[in-house]
Amino acid sequence: MEDRIRNINLYDYYYLLLTDKQQTYFEEYYFNNLSLQEISELYSVSRNAIYKTIKDVCLKLEEYENNLKLYEKGQKLKKIIDEVDDEELKGRLSDIL
Repeated sequence: MEDRIRNINLYDYYYLLLTDKQQTYFEEYYFNNLSLQEISELYSVSRNAIYKTIKDVCLKLEEYENNLKLYEKGQKLKKIIDEVDDEELKGRLSDIL
């Protein structure tokens, strides 16, 4: 379950770096909760091709995070923002994230 949540969070940061096909399969699997078989039937692609694409996307997302650290930095910023006492400043900073 933790891997699923992490993959979704990383996708939120890096989805624009993926192809349209990668985005579609990932979203069908993770957001629409379709099975690999359902996705393969929907797009007339083999179940194995869907599995491989989703697996590759997850590896790419991890690679992007290892290099760019945007998710990690975002989490650190959220913790810092939570410690801010000034509500106006807190709101403005939260809007940026």
